[in-house]
Order: sequence, then C-alpha cells, then structure tokens
Amino acid sequence: MTLREKHQSGKFTITVELDPPKSSSAQKIFDQAARLKGKVDAINIADSPMSKMRMSPISLSYLLQHNKGIETIFHLTCRDRNIIGLQSELLGAAALGVNNILTLTGDKPDNGDHPFAQAVFEVDSMGLLNIAHTLNQGKDLANNDLEEATNFYIGTTGNPGAEDFEIERQKLAAKIANGANFVQTQPIYDLEQAKRYIDAMSEFNIPIMLGLIPLKSFKMATYLHEKVPGISLTQDILDRVEKGGKEAGTEIAIETLEQIKKIASGVHIMPLNDIDTTLHIIDHV
Repeated sequence: MTLREKHQSGKFTITVELDPPKSSSAQKIFDQAARLKGKVDAINIADSPMSKMRMSPISLSYLLQHNKGIETIFHLTCRDRNIIGLQSELLGAAALGVNNILTLTGDKPDNGDHPFAQAVFEVDSMGLLNIAHTLNQGKDLANNDLEEATNFYIGTTGNPGAEDFEIERQKLAAKIANGANFVQTQPIYDLEQAKRYIDAMSEFNIPIMLGLIPLKSFKMATYLHEKVPGISLTQDILDRVEKGGKEAGTEIAIETLEQIKKIASGVHIMPLNDIDTTLHIIDHV
C-alpha cells in the first residue's frame, strides 16, 4: 500500500524527515534509510532546509524509491524557483514516479550558507499547492493542456500551536480548496493543545500527521519554547528535560507518540538525523 492508500484506509502512518547531503553522493542517506525501512511508511526529504544548500530532494527521493524501495515525500519550496521552474520541477518529479510532495514557502537565504543568494518567492505555499493541484487536473498555470496529467499526493503544513484556532481552521480550509490532501504539523509538546487542534480540524476529514522532535537537551528545549513561533512546551516537560537530559527527552517522545496514535492519522518525526533515537522511539511504541 502507498502512503495515500494507507491514509484512505485509516492506517496510522509514521514518517521520518531526513536532510539531503551536501554532497554528490547519496550513500549517507541510503545508510540511514536502510535502517528505517520496514519501520516507517515514508521518508520526508527536505529542500535545502534553513536555506543551506543540499542535494535536490526530488533526485534523492527518486534514488531512495528506485534503488532502496522506500516511499518518499519530497519537500518543495518557493524560495528558489519562479512558477515556470516550479512546474518544470513537478513534471520531472512526476516522470520519476515521485508523487508525494510537501508544499512549503521556504526559508529566506539570509541566514543560510549562501546569504548573498537572491530569493524568488513568486508564490507562497498556497500558490504552490494550487500549482500541484492544477497539474493534477492536466493543465498548466497558463491553462494549457498537459500531454499527461500528474498524480501528486499533496501535503501541507499545520500549526497545533497557533494562538487562534479559528484562523488556523480558515487557513486549512483554504489549503484544502487549493488542493491539499494531507497535513504534517509542527512538533507538538502540549498534548491537550494537540487534541484541541485535531478536534478543531475534524470537520475537514483530512489525514493529519502530528509532528514530533525528540528533545536532546534542556538547551534545545528552552530554545524551542522561547524562540520558535508556534512551539510551546509544558512546564512539566521543561522540568523533566532539565533534570534528565536526552534520556528524559526520549521518554517524553515515546509517551507523546503513544498519545498521538490515539488522536491523529499519523506522526511525522523530525529526528535531526538521530536515527538511533528515532528507532528506539518507534520500537518502544
């Protein structure tokens, strides 16, 4: 079964996000993916995350699917391409059989490893959703017919930590109208907040995979809590990680995943390339 079919059948799904290498060799990712095979339903491949130049997520996704038999979700951002380039990339992905996409606006280049690069942002993630959806209908953005339509399973992002769930609900409604088929959210640490988010979005009947980042240290926990918009940690979690460090963070991730299985369609784990911890969490739930 594909990820799409698993969602349609109501199966709980697990995805793990990996960063592409700063290399022309994919061997490092092959090794990581081989350890995850059979444990996860798909692997997300980021698109030059934090504006740090990396291998093409579409090429890497194809290599993983073709050579390793592991389903992928490639990220595509609006930072680096205009609408012609975005459509071209998507047609190429479709030709390679890479059909799961997560649509993102993308980070500005300012804080990346090429701060002098020029950002494009001709459209944002909403516009990219519309592009992928339009190609699925057999048209390009100029309303010209394609010789063959694409068949993308289109993902979008969600924010369970939003201050106003009504605004977040309206955003998701607009994303679905523009073609979104499933949701992967920012990491959650407040389960009650996550439950309220799931309840608020239940009317849309769209698969929602809640995000999970295992905490490695108290420093990391406080940074996420204080510096990253949309992420808030409960005082109990902060206290536990301050006392127990990475071990406590892993225990919290296991407990959180156990609860996510009860309320959501899946979990999207962002392990910051810590495959050992990711496998430990999955194996203990």
